[in-house]
Amino acid sequence: MDKIKISAVAYTNTKPFIYGISHSDIAGKIDLSLDIPSTCAEKLINGQVDIGLIPVASIPYVPNANIVANYCIGSVGAVNSVFIFSNVPIKEIKSVRLDSHSRTSNNLAKVLLKFYWQKEVIFTTDINAATDAIVLIGDRTFGKKNTYPFAYDMGEEWMKFTGLPFVYAAWVANRVIPEDFISEFNTALALGLAHRKELLNELPVHQGFDLEDYLFNKLDFELTDKKKEALQLFLSYISKL
Repeated sequence: MDKIKISAVAYTNTKPFIYGISHSDIAGKIDLSLDIPSTCAEKLINGQVDIGLIPVASIPYVPNANIVANYCIGSVGAVNSVFIFSNVPIKEIKSVRLDSHSRTSNNLAKVLLKFYWQKEVIFTTDINAATDAIVLIGDRTFGKKNTYPFAYDMGEEWMKFTGLPFVYAAWVANRVIPEDFISEFNTALALGLAHRKELLNELPVHQGFDLEDYLFNKLDFELTDKKKEALQLFLSYISKL
């Protein structure tokens, strides 16, 4: 059988999954590449891989999209790695620079600003543009929360807005994947989550950031019914932007 091609995010939030895959027999049945979220989505959309851990805002663009795992990158409230960092309070923001790494976080910022904070702002992707605020995600946010006058954790703000958890990325396929592989894949992901303590010993220390709290308390990896409800609500808001 040809190996199944998989693209996963290279951030710390995915390390438990990668640990489980690399310590399971399934490692020999796949070709795994580690990418930034936007590249994961691009590879899946273009058919370069069969499964991707992709930003959920990209799901509508994936041909024959179907979620193939019981696990995701999510949070129930604050996630501590998906932020709007700002020089001014939300009510004073007039311009925002988006993050080129993730469609989901950019859209989440747009949804929150328009429907929750009821703000009309100018968005840019120009890295040289001077803006009131920026969207920043992943490991690049570690330890930066206190370096900006205002930091809005978008997982926390989404929960205030909707009362629901949030799904940032899900394991999505662009074709039918054999059930036996999906079962083995889920077992590998669960194995990684069960060994987060061991994983912590292998990860680099980030000054001013509690990795243990992040992996055990801020991130929530189960793709629950509530998270599926939140996903559908989020996609419905994106369609109204």
